[in-house]
Amino acid sequence: MNPIVQNILATIAAFAASLSWLRLNDYLAHKGWLESRTSRKIIHIGTGPIYILCWLFFTHDPYVRFLAALVPLLITIQFALVGFGMIKDDAAVQAMSRTGDPREILRGPLYYGVVFVVLTIIFWLDTPVGIIALALLCGGDGLAEIFGRKWGRTKLFWNQGKSWLGSAGFFFGGLISILLILAVYQAAGVFPGFIRARLLAIVVITFAATLIESISPHDWDNLTVPAISVLLGLLLF
Repeated sequence: MNPIVQNILATIAAFAASLSWLRLNDYLAHKGWLESRTSRKIIHIGTGPIYILCWLFFTHDPYVRFLAALVPLLITIQFALVGFGMIKDDAAVQAMSRTGDPREILRGPLYYGVVFVVLTIIFWLDTPVGIIALALLCGGDGLAEIFGRKWGRTKLFWNQGKSWLGSAGFFFGGLISILLILAVYQAAGVFPGFIRARLLAIVVITFAATLIESISPHDWDNLTVPAISVLLGLLLF
């Protein structure tokens, strides 16, 4: 297949897969079949890995990272337009906000999208640093709130707004997300042997991100978690 055609089809596939997951959860939340705070985190957990795994469909041409970055960019622009009230999308507001205020989308969800755009362009498949940061942002941060809100009775002594179980959810959810995504990449011949060689470093990064998440205010962890993950990734890999 012509590389240009392949990359265009890969972009369409990544956009369709990511948007389908997003709109499915929008629909479930809008119908009341899924609590809005839960749907927000399910979107958080699922959209990223779906998008990251779609990178495997692209060729190795230098320009493809920018083509792939169009996917989160377009979705993030949509978030911004809904948040500013320029587009009316009750289903998206119901699914992605905690209180039903569309302006909430301009914080956590918008930060989430911007981080995906930036890390895709900077790191792409040159190094696993970006993938690890994004996997922690998805699996770790997503499970932290779900576990903490539903079952987190014992609060952290340095942050009464978060719980030990929530932090455990972040650590194990983030670590599992990293390992599963990298395992797929290794099976595809990308980053061969990386997990075995760098497992301790991956655990250290996950633990550090867990600590940062535990002291970060709501929504800001969408920025602080990938920031510490990238910093340590650059130092350790």
